[in-house]
Amino acid sequence: MSNDNQEQQNENFRESMEYDVVIVGAGPAGLSAAIRLMQLAEEKSEEISVCILEKGSEVGAHLLSGAVFETRALDELIPDWATKNAPLKTKATKEKFVFRTEKKSVPLMVPPQMKSPKGSDNYIISIGELGRWLAEQAEELGVEIYPGFAATEILYGSDGEVIGVATGDMGIAKDGSKKDSYECGMELYAKQTIFSEGCRGSLTKELFEKYSLRKDCDYQTYGIGIKEIWEIPADKHDEGLVVHAVGWPLDTKTYGGSWMYHMNDNQVSLGFVVGLDYENPYLSPFEEMQRMKLHPDVKKYLEGGKRLSYGARALSEGGYQSIPKLTFLGGVLVGDTAGFLNVPKIKGNHTAMKSGMLAAEAIFEHITAKETPVSKECLAYSQKIQDSWLVEELYEVRNIRPAFHRGLWLGMLRSAFETLTRGRFSGTLKHNRADHEALKPANEMPKINYPKPDGVITFDKTSSVFNTGTNHEENQLCHLQLKDINVPVQINLPKYDAPEERYCPAGVYEIIKEEGVEPKLQINAQNCIHCKTCDIKDPTQNINWVAPEGGGGPNYSNM
Repeated sequence: MSNDNQEQQNENFRESMEYDVVIVGAGPAGLSAAIRLMQLAEEKSEEISVCILEKGSEVGAHLLSGAVFETRALDELIPDWATKNAPLKTKATKEKFVFRTEKKSVPLMVPPQMKSPKGSDNYIISIGELGRWLAEQAEELGVEIYPGFAATEILYGSDGEVIGVATGDMGIAKDGSKKDSYECGMELYAKQTIFSEGCRGSLTKELFEKYSLRKDCDYQTYGIGIKEIWEIPADKHDEGLVVHAVGWPLDTKTYGGSWMYHMNDNQVSLGFVVGLDYENPYLSPFEEMQRMKLHPDVKKYLEGGKRLSYGARALSEGGYQSIPKLTFLGGVLVGDTAGFLNVPKIKGNHTAMKSGMLAAEAIFEHITAKETPVSKECLAYSQKIQDSWLVEELYEVRNIRPAFHRGLWLGMLRSAFETLTRGRFSGTLKHNRADHEALKPANEMPKINYPKPDGVITFDKTSSVFNTGTNHEENQLCHLQLKDINVPVQINLPKYDAPEERYCPAGVYEIIKEEGVEPKLQINAQNCIHCKTCDIKDPTQNINWVAPEGGGGPNYSNM
């Protein structure tokens, strides 16, 4: 073998490491699974090895949530969290729910799901801060966490089972050539792999297809949550106040709503969610969020204040009937990857954590069994989920989100009935189509004229993305892959008037029109904040979101 060939072979050789459990994603579910695994190992005097891969530059860099946090799962996982300085500082002490017209807010009864559960408190938190704290607890127990490493490939064994994952190569240029900085990815092998990628995980999509995990459940339906953190004048701040709103600026056919949570230090979490089953291709979730801030009952808080940060991410809203099969040969799904969000509660962190804990308990039993399990599939996890308060909680509210497929008013009426009866006297409503199928042709829908940003209360996408701290190595393969490069101009543009320019909250997609030249789609991949909306809402399903080089994307500090 020539020296050149030997060097090439060495360059392409992937080093490998072996663990008992590998976890993809350092969110609340993955971190809770890791902590619970190590707790069980200590309790049972067993030696196990656990590794977490996190594509963000640090734990918490890609975490974004409202977030009013219910402590139920945390109480079970780390009962003494208060003495360990968990970042739960602000109790939710006052709650309001309103219906908005363009100028007024009409008070409504606060749904019981939104209230603090009996015997405990809800807290207004930063999920990024909680994630970093959970990571500290995990590392103290011996968990190895590798931020900045994106899992981009699933490794399979001879029987078709998952045997681990590989991280992506670093230093590949846009043209596919290897730069001077090239580093080969690494293979991580495990007895069981936990996929905790969050909403619409790129590897999870592959698992859905390979193992037909979604064949016996409804379509998943999604929302996009857009969030800003503001510092407001002290005389306008009301620490502990939680406000949820429905109505304006959305029409009654479009599912969504807003929140304002008064945190500590004169800061408020301000956000807007739009269901991605909306019909009008001219709707822009980002612009709806900006317009919402002009409502008198919102603007009065923001005047004299300052926007500190911005972010967006998709969330799985399907609920109980959209949960896929959770286990397969060699691995399991947890958290928002599986879709455990409680939509009417507007909370999913406690359910994500509980799913991770249950996965850990089942996997620990599976890999430490005295006799080798007959199957490489950890079937006990699904049973533990079914027997838990997690499923009980989701089952009771299973019909609330699909009720809104028929509009706001019928949705609210059905929600009231389901709440009063706790879902006991109903069948199960279905999600009958994928979100991208809901979009109607542009010539059938009215255009929406959004106000221009003033740079004080409302902002444009460019300045907003700057506030996310997003950074990607520009000379790398584009992680927003088009299955057919002609579709955006030949189908999406004439039929839907290029909806990707509007559903993306970061200005990634742009139709370039020059006189005498055919229009073309320009992808500003460096702007991507990893919300996954394009992967979900593209009407032709022509966009495939895959993980870019590890460490890229947003760098949220307090979202």
